[in-house]
Amino acid sequence: MAALLLATVPAAGQTTAQKAKTAAAVNRRWTPPRTPDGQPDLQGVWTNNSVTPLQRPKELAGKEYYTEAELAQLQQRERDRLALDDVEGEPPANHSGVEGAPAENVHYDHAQFGLDWLQSKVAWNRRTSLIVGPEGTIPPLTPEARKRLAEIAAKEKGHEFDGPENRPLAARCIARPSAGPPLLPTRYNSNLQIVQGPGYVAIEAEEIHDVRIIPLDGRPHIPKNIHQWIGDSVGHWEGNTLVVDTTNFTDMNPFLG
Repeated sequence: MAALLLATVPAAGQTTAQKAKTAAAVNRRWTPPRTPDGQPDLQGVWTNNSVTPLQRPKELAGKEYYTEAELAQLQQRERDRLALDDVEGEPPANHSGVEGAPAENVHYDHAQFGLDWLQSKVAWNRRTSLIVGPEGTIPPLTPEARKRLAEIAAKEKGHEFDGPENRPLAARCIARPSAGPPLLPTRYNSNLQIVQGPGYVAIEAEEIHDVRIIPLDGRPHIPKNIHQWIGDSVGHWEGNTLVVDTTNFTDMNPFLG
């Protein structure tokens, strides 16, 4: 009851003009601009940079949100890390000045080149994972997917460095998770450019510069025996929402499964 009273007090103290303004703000619906052929206009340069991991860390199992105090501690830890020119998730580099930093730990210094994700504009929030729900994790692989991955691992065992074909796509700079789907944020270059033309939407990922060209004319997917690095995408509009269906991946796609 106390919470209910607190929620209603501001409204009770409003003037008639203030109430009308509040109601108008609540009822106002954003109308996206349109392209010349009538599509919702999504064009521009966007970022999907995020401070929130895709999956919830095991130590936070069952905890969907940080408290404000916990979020403040996380922000401070990240500021401290950046101040040391450290790379997220790695020990301090030997040039960091941190006592005990191993001399052999040499790595790419993202911060020196302004590429650390914390150096770009990010919106902090209290979520512990991008995946919502009690678990906050990707569902377990199906038996078929586990079998497929086991077969690939067995085939590659002992041959991981025989030639470029044995290396992952990301290591060969052919395809990275940032190109999707899903379009996941990366340590740096988490930017996307969307361009539209009659019957098409194109999404370019800054990292590796992959371009996903999405036809909107109702065409079917390419034949099932043709596989592409980032799949075959077709799309359609549902109101102002662009819905994209992607199939025909290779078995080397960088996403899980």
